[in-house]
Amino acid sequence: MTYKDYYDILGIDKNANAKDIKKAYRKLAAKYHPDKNPDDATAEAKFKEINEANEVLSDPKKREKYDTLGENWQDYEHMGDDWKNYANTNKQGNYKYTDASDFFGGQGNTGDFSSFFEMFFGGHSNAFNQGYARPQTGSDIEAELPITLYEAYAGGKRTFQLGNEKMRLTIKPGAYDGQVLKIKNKGRPDATGKNRGDLFIKLKLEKHPNFKKIGDDLETEIHVNLYEAILGGKTIVNTLEGKLNVNIPKGTTSGKILRLKGKGMLFTTLIDLEIYWLK
Repeated sequence: MTYKDYYDILGIDKNANAKDIKKAYRKLAAKYHPDKNPDDATAEAKFKEINEANEVLSDPKKREKYDTLGENWQDYEHMGDDWKNYANTNKQGNYKYTDASDFFGGQGNTGDFSSFFEMFFGGHSNAFNQGYARPQTGSDIEAELPITLYEAYAGGKRTFQLGNEKMRLTIKPGAYDGQVLKIKNKGRPDATGKNRGDLFIKLKLEKHPNFKKIGDDLETEIHVNLYEAILGGKTIVNTLEGKLNVNIPKGTTSGKILRLKGKGMLFTTLIDLEIYWLK
């Protein structure tokens, strides 16, 4: 099994802080997202790898485990029954870990992540957890949640019912159709009723009567009369941020596209609102 350098995958230094990790992840996730690279197996694999790296480095506990073993992780994997004798000490000499199984296994469902990730954080059997398996978590639940175009644009909070339980979900600005959000420990419980899986919510973007979403751009149509098209003028355009006065250039023809910078969906760069002039 090949060691995965999650820092290298995200293109960051090993001393990177949470803000640096988040920034690098968002940039790469946007570049390799399946919506922007349809039917591209290489981009899809890269996207999964980026998500895996972020899953580890954005979680302080996972990152600590990963950093502690580093590239020598296999040395500890082959320790067999001697795993009890392993302990990691901090700079003061105090024992920080006394159970090497803390590094491997017992973390529940890990989805499409690599076998390397599974070895560190998944539930597979290995030299560390044989005979010392942690309780299994419950199973995950997948559900679909319709959201409006404005919610995708501005974000918001949603409350919904799942069985007998009321759920609360935060939708961040710039959400997109097909995005999956995770709510921890809200899945089905195990046989003991104590451990629960996770709830995965897939966002379904509803159609808007006035706007069509194309990638990160918004497209709409407005009607102008013949005199306005020939002589030019002004008209009011409804955007997701409110009404906007727009100049109609002289000699405008039917089907002409006007781009309004920064009036589309929120993203890392400014995007456009395309307006088709119709006579």
